[in-house]
Amino acid sequence: MRRIKDLLEILIVSTRLGLSSFGGPTAHLGYFHEEYVRRKKWMDEKGYADLVALAQFLPGPASSQVGIGIGLMRGGVLGGLTSFLGFTLPSVIVLIAFALLLTSFNVADAGWIQGLKIVAVAVVAHAVLGMAKKLAPDLKRKAIVLFALIGTLIWQTAFTQVGVILIAALIGFLIYRDTTSSDDDETRFPISKKIASFCLILFFLLLFLLPLMKEVTGSYWVAVFDSFYRSGSLVFGGGHVVLPLLEQELVPNGWVTEEEFLAGYGATQAVPGPLFTFAAYLGAVMNGWLGGLFATAAIFLPAFLLIVGALPFWDILRSNRKVKGAIMGVNAAVVGILISAFYTPIWTSSITQPLDFALAAVLYSMLAFWKLPPWVVVVSGAAGGVLISLI
Repeated sequence: MRRIKDLLEILIVSTRLGLSSFGGPTAHLGYFHEEYVRRKKWMDEKGYADLVALAQFLPGPASSQVGIGIGLMRGGVLGGLTSFLGFTLPSVIVLIAFALLLTSFNVADAGWIQGLKIVAVAVVAHAVLGMAKKLAPDLKRKAIVLFALIGTLIWQTAFTQVGVILIAALIGFLIYRDTTSSDDDETRFPISKKIASFCLILFFLLLFLLPLMKEVTGSYWVAVFDSFYRSGSLVFGGGHVVLPLLEQELVPNGWVTEEEFLAGYGATQAVPGPLFTFAAYLGAVMNGWLGGLFATAAIFLPAFLLIVGALPFWDILRSNRKVKGAIMGVNAAVVGILISAFYTPIWTSSITQPLDFALAAVLYSMLAFWKLPPWVVVVSGAAGGVLISLI
């Protein structure tokens, strides 16, 4: 009974986030931080930062992997799956419906969309400030934050984040290797090594065997699954990186047209949740609503297998005193990476005039000072965006 209650709570919270988390992966991490760390207290600051750092290392949608990891911590494998479904299904349903209606409309310049972008500014600013106080309290870690910030701003490639985190880990190990942490994290992820090993083996087997199966069987469905699975397996640097991979896989094969691809990309920007749900639209264009669900499962499966497979070993690693200094450096680097992403693309694409900044200040105050629920801030931001567009 207790397990069912936990799973139901995970579903309710993650679905609420799936309905309100606009603004891309960095904004999602801000929403998660507000809900899971500040409000629900399911994780502490350090445990959350460790999970974000792991997601940055792994290919795939980082925010989705963080959400799955929190569900795993709360309710095991079923909790991870429930968290994933709650966060992902709202945007999947909307995008499948959009594809089936075959309508063409442009919402990119709508006032409420601009308002939701400004909400992301407030949410991420609140999360970054809270994490910075906890994870970079001394000058050495502030210097690591600055290094990560500058590095990711100047060299914006798919592998920059991973490289910055590796360098920060080395710096942290050298500086803090003899330091004993006074706030040991008690978070544990209830996944056995046997299940983790099975998931990692399955990830690599599918990655290498699906192309062979496609050639041997000549099956259309195997080819589709292979294209989406491979795209989800090889993406570092966030959801936007998956777009050229998907275009390269689908458009030359004639599965979708260039016009259909771009129309779906525009619609994906207007819905909450992970950008990887673009696959739901593409699959629905190709094969109806079943195709949308099929493509969604294929593109997210690598992320699920990787986070389940990596967590138990990450758990052991971060509990080892010899590597705690490296983790301290990594956590500081994560703050710098988030500040970098806060500036671009979140700030640069959202704050274009004084009124935008004024709305962002009001929304931040609602979140940080008045402690209003995130959904109230989201609704207020959308309404504020509409009002600004009318001025």
